[in-house]
Amino acid sequence: MKIFKVPQVREIDQYTIENEPVRSIDLMERAAGRVAGWYVRHFNISRKVLVFAGPGNNGGDALATARLLAERQYRVACYLLKSGKLSEDCSVNRKRLEEQGMVPLVELAEGDDLPAISPKDVVVDGIFGSGLSRPVEGFPATVIRHINGNAATVVAIDIPSGLFGEDNSGNDYDHVVKADYTITFQFPFLSFFFDTNDPYAGRWRVHDIGLHPDAIRETETPYRTLEIEELGELLPRRQRFSHKGSYGHALVIAGSYGMMGAALLAGESCLRAGTGLVTMHVPGYGYGIVQTGFPEGIVSLDPSVTSFSEPPETEKYTAIGVGPGIGRAEDTEKGLKKLLEKAGAVPMVIDADGLNILSAHPEWYGLIPRGSVLTPHPKEFDRLAGKSDNSFQRHLKQIGFAREHGVIVVLKGAYTGIADPDGNYWFNTTGNPGMASGGSGDVLTGLITGLLARGMKPLHAAMAGVCLHGLAGDLAVEETGEEALIAGDLIAHLGKAFMRVSR
Repeated sequence: MKIFKVPQVREIDQYTIENEPVRSIDLMERAAGRVAGWYVRHFNISRKVLVFAGPGNNGGDALATARLLAERQYRVACYLLKSGKLSEDCSVNRKRLEEQGMVPLVELAEGDDLPAISPKDVVVDGIFGSGLSRPVEGFPATVIRHINGNAATVVAIDIPSGLFGEDNSGNDYDHVVKADYTITFQFPFLSFFFDTNDPYAGRWRVHDIGLHPDAIRETETPYRTLEIEELGELLPRRQRFSHKGSYGHALVIAGSYGMMGAALLAGESCLRAGTGLVTMHVPGYGYGIVQTGFPEGIVSLDPSVTSFSEPPETEKYTAIGVGPGIGRAEDTEKGLKKLLEKAGAVPMVIDADGLNILSAHPEWYGLIPRGSVLTPHPKEFDRLAGKSDNSFQRHLKQIGFAREHGVIVVLKGAYTGIADPDGNYWFNTTGNPGMASGGSGDVLTGLITGLLARGMKPLHAAMAGVCLHGLAGDLAVEETGEEALIAGDLIAHLGKAFMRVSR
């Protein structure tokens, strides 16, 4: 799914109006119908609905939604904020609501008493849409604080009032509606994918309102979501007369004293990616652990007993993964530099302590093979590229880092973001909070390394690995629940994830 910036969405709306053709008021009715349809599937008719509408088109959506809910016998009260002239479509929907005669409509202005909100009520927020360019002030801010200060459930239409569609760095979050649910149309807003906005957007849902497919197809954007259906086409197929040598040979450099579990997780997930052979390069201390815990793997022993210090020759490998559990010993830093110098054109995945060592030596960034995949979590990325004030600014740095160094940067999180060297960006939508557990990142490192070893392009391997990783988590959580989910459960469900993607 494409993700557009606010001005582009307006252009697509206008194109639809002119070329479907459809009147703007009818497009608004379409949107309100989606909101009302969702509402009746989720809320009992016994709960009162308090609709807050502003003077613009978002207010028009809210007034139309109030009318449609009243037609379905919901008890609805509507509050229209006086703030200048109503938009044309908002004015039409006000008239329709009044003519229906089923919903009391109260105009609110500065100094008026604000309506009481019971904890059992549902508030529908249609005060402001995505057109805001500055923080909310004055009486509308008072109304928003009133809504947020009560315990009612809040449903926002299109976008929570006060939230910007993209960058909220300069916003005043005290004057942004805290929605439990947001019902948006055709595309999610970019701001929905960043953690600082999650308490405001809540659980968001995208509803198709039939915007013109030509406009969607022809409008360019660097932002997309990963789609399971599309990823199935990227995965290489296994051939009847193939053998283990047909599917690559991965080298996984992982583990140190006390951290050999990371090596086992990365190694097994690498093999579960469909790789033909996996060699585990581990310190001498880990020999028995790997031979016993990962019998399918080949063991390469480091000269050091406790940590990674010297990489093996790399020519025979089709991909290299490095970092899980390797620590930051002085010998390990030297070993990583040697690996970067030796790797040549062999694609790499760098994670965990591999990234932490790199961040302490920015002069080595030029040694990272072009097309490598880096998989930092936010703090690891801040060490690599410098601190950011918020997650939106961090993602901009991520895009810049990928461009500058010619690498794929996978920034892990609730909506893991993938930046490529051409400035394109994908958000992953699989996965769940149960995956916030030790070892999950090691599984991802092994999985992407395995896909690379099979011959996938680095970007495609990163996209497929991230999506499969989250999907395995979603399949596992159906059995374990979020609290009991552990990294080993992800590996155990990779097979089902592959089958789901390959349908």
